[in-house]
Order: sequence, then C-alpha cells, then structure tokens
Amino acid sequence: MFSFQQGGWGASLADMLVRKCDVLNRGFSGYNTRWAKIILPRLVRKGSGLDSPVAVTIFFGANDSALKDENPKQHVPLEEFAANLRSMVRYLQSVDVPEGRLILITPPPLCEAAWAQECLQQGCKLNRLNSVVGEYARACLQVAQDCGAEALDLWTLMQKDGQDFSSYLSDGLHLSPKGNEFVFSHLWPLIEKKVSSLPFLLPYWRDIAEARPELSLLGDGDH
Repeated sequence: MFSFQQGGWGASLADMLVRKCDVLNRGFSGYNTRWAKIILPRLVRKGSGLDSPVAVTIFFGANDSALKDENPKQHVPLEEFAANLRSMVRYLQSVDVPEGRLILITPPPLCEAAWAQECLQQGCKLNRLNSVVGEYARACLQVAQDCGAEALDLWTLMQKDGQDFSSYLSDGLHLSPKGNEFVFSHLWPLIEKKVSSLPFLLPYWRDIAEARPELSLLGDGDH
C-alpha cells in the first residue's frame, strides 16, 4: 500500500520516530474489519512492559462501506463494522494497550466521479457512495467516543467548508501523495502527544564519538 511506502503517511511517522522506537506498519490492501479482527491477535500480542505499544492506529471503513449489491465480498454491514471496531479495541485493551493509546481513523471521503471512472475501467458499476462512507465515518467516531479513544475524522476534515477534496485521492478512493501528507499532518499531533516522553535510544550521527563509536552506540546515547 502506498501509505506505507516512501512518502506515505505511515512511512512519514517512521521517519519522525527514528532512533526513538520501532514503527510497525500493518496495512492490508482490500481488507475490511471482518477480516482484520481475526488476524489482529497475530499482529499485536501481549508482551513485556518494554515492548508494549505506545500508540496504535485503527484505520478502516473504505472497504467495509462498499455497496453490498455491487461489492458483497468487501461489504460489511454498518452495525457489524462498529461491533468489529469495538472488538478490536477490547482485544488491544486485553493485551495491555489501553484506550488512551488508541487512535481510530475514519475513512476519507469518496470522490464518486473519479471512482466511477475507475470502476468503469475495471468493468463494474460504481460500488461506493460518499454518503454511505459518511455513515461509516460517523460510526467510527461513535465507537471512539464510547471506548474513550481518540479519533481522526478524515471524512469531515477533507470536506471542510465545502473544499474540493479530489486532489487528496489518486483515483477517487485511495490516498494520493497530497492525501498522505494531509493524513500525516493531522495524525502526527495526536501521535506526538503519546510519544513525546520517549527517550532517544541512539544518538544523532553527528553526536557519535569518532574515536570510540561503541561508547555512543552501545551505551545510553549520551556520549
């Protein structure tokens, strides 16, 4: 997924946190919450306090909100979508990731005109509607509120004041480079609050002792 490649919002997070902590990107193209909740225990397990995640993002809805008649494989009913999000939150809490470390991200809006063209090229009908995506975005926000987690409402922010959001999407559905920048710019302040107290585990390259680098690299990073 482009989101986790160079220039994507996930890669940008990793760049910001280099030498502080590991950033694990677990993006699965085409997946919905029905499948994600099944594999979540394989991705995040209970560990020691030292390797417990300081922040976890949950970003679903674009596939769940596919229209049932046109895309039954990816479609997840709205009530089940919300229940799946709650299930993932509960699981993370059970492995010592409290709700204060969670950020639920709504799906971005859908540019129907651009996505209709993409569907036409694939030989199918328009299989998503922005109004329906909005219902899933609101359900995501409600789950976050109910669970005490933070939320990033991309669906609303990208359409704020009636702005043209098409440039945020490469094909009407998936994030463009500008869209990835938008996500990162709004997500980073939420992440930064959770990681600001983390120390640097390795020194900046200019601070490495030239004569005896092992003092800097194998010590506490202060040499």
